[in-house]
Amino acid sequence: MVGGATRLVAIVGSPIAQVKSPHNFNAWFQANGQDQVMLPIDLHAGAIPAFIACLRGWHNLDGCVVTVPYKQLIAPHLDHLSARAKLLGSVNVIRREADGTLLGDNVDGEGFLGAARAHGFSAQGQRALVLGAGGVGSAIACALCEAGAAELVITDLDSARAQALGEALRAAFTGTRVSHAYTSLAGFGLVANATPIGMGDGGELPLPEALLATLSPGCLVADVVTSPEITPLLARAQALGARVQTGPQMARAQMGNLGNFMGVMPLGV
Repeated sequence: MVGGATRLVAIVGSPIAQVKSPHNFNAWFQANGQDQVMLPIDLHAGAIPAFIACLRGWHNLDGCVVTVPYKQLIAPHLDHLSARAKLLGSVNVIRREADGTLLGDNVDGEGFLGAARAHGFSAQGQRALVLGAGGVGSAIACALCEAGAAELVITDLDSARAQALGEALRAAFTGTRVSHAYTSLAGFGLVANATPIGMGDGGELPLPEALLATLSPGCLVADVVTSPEITPLLARAQALGARVQTGPQMARAQMGNLGNFMGVMPLGV
């Protein structure tokens, strides 16, 4: 039961109905006897400046998770950013300090790799393909470089955005070859869809069928889309014998990273 002393965290984005974090966080709060609740907030983009100003004065709110499409839009409005959030120009979590100062970080990549490790994937020395250079795609790409990937291919419908991300990663991580072109999926240890393609019931694939047919045996195919859980991409990858990682698995894996940054749960939950 929510009462006057209940502490709050939030998650902001639009649309918000498909996100898994409120269920995951609130189930954990209840199971662990914490008088804390996560609120889902579906926000119009034009309200972001007023929302950030509101966060600064919201005394019983400890932090806020940021989801699509606002990870990059919100970052410039915060008071301080972690080194990786600065590199990526995006945040997926905000901590509100007692004085109203807002600190931003991006732990999407940590959550993604946490889920991938549960599938037996290690990025060290691997070739990886990331589809999408937005907030979540850039975070996954950065985490793969941090974890020692040998080669990273990044694509995006906005080629300039993919190029800009590639330049930033090449400057920060000299041990990973970063490029933007490929003709086959053979040799990739990971293929990650970090775009909205596959959301809902449209049946769209982020890659052509002919390319999917070139998947290497044992490749991990991952999707950040949370609804449906098994996207058309993952269904096709399963049919081809690949391992798959779902969006909800990533969301659950990164909960501890998000909660720990906001100061509401231990790391590694």
